[in-house]
Amino acid sequence: MGRRIMEWAARSDYMGGIPRKMVIMAVGGLAKAAVSLLNNTTVHNADTLLRLVRSRPPGVPLVTVSNHMSTMDDPLLWGFKGFPITDAKLSRWALAAEDICFKSSMLSYFFRLGKCIPIIRGGGIYQEHMNEALERLSEGEWLHTFPEGKVSQEDAPIRRLKWGTASLIARAPVTPIVLPIVHTGFEQVMPENFYRGKRPPFPLWNKNIKIIVGEPMELDLPKMRQMAMSLSRNISHPTLGWPSTCPDGLDEAAQRCLYIAISEKIQNVMETLRTFARSFSKSKDQNLC
Repeated sequence: MGRRIMEWAARSDYMGGIPRKMVIMAVGGLAKAAVSLLNNTTVHNADTLLRLVRSRPPGVPLVTVSNHMSTMDDPLLWGFKGFPITDAKLSRWALAAEDICFKSSMLSYFFRLGKCIPIIRGGGIYQEHMNEALERLSEGEWLHTFPEGKVSQEDAPIRRLKWGTASLIARAPVTPIVLPIVHTGFEQVMPENFYRGKRPPFPLWNKNIKIIVGEPMELDLPKMRQMAMSLSRNISHPTLGWPSTCPDGLDEAAQRCLYIAISEKIQNVMETLRTFARSFSKSKDQNLC
């Protein structure tokens, strides 16, 4: 994998930023066509997402989290009417599976230009490129994650979240704004078992997509850290080889308790949004895109 990391291609100043702009404009244009023109898309509370993407306080990072219904969730999730998906400067950074998006030099180059960070699934929360994600957050950037860890097209409750997203939130130098999003319909646009157990060669059309944007979450991290330290004293776990301390002074047991608490809080909010999405009206008087 080492030869395919291509961190240089992810830099904003690489070739004056022109290759990045070209990739993001092209992919964004296709996503805009698929979501805004070829499918019926309804967005709830889009203004909150737009405001945080465009004009959050300087230096404050944004972490958006969503369920994972298809391999095309990103970029299609950002293709709704009014979203600046073709703006390379405002575009999100995303954690992307190394075994899918970085399995060849050509793919690595493309996804690096598209502001993707390679993550080895099952590689743990302290793997090398989680530090790269932390660097982006320290720069006040926007990072999107799928904390469930893999695609699931079942109409089922939000699954237990992986701890990677929680660890980034807790370890970021400046506490990020955390915004939950839940969507439905992309599992119909890009079904996993379209024909003979394979995905279609391109996104399908004339499907109903619903995107539910929540409100920024209130995470009292100092209080949650104190609670984690208190709980960890009475809990014994086998060690996973994490650093014995982190910038907060938490040992591995306390870190575990903290990441579980953050993950469960996010999961509960996402499940509330999922329940709301199921009853969300499809009437045209609600922000139909």
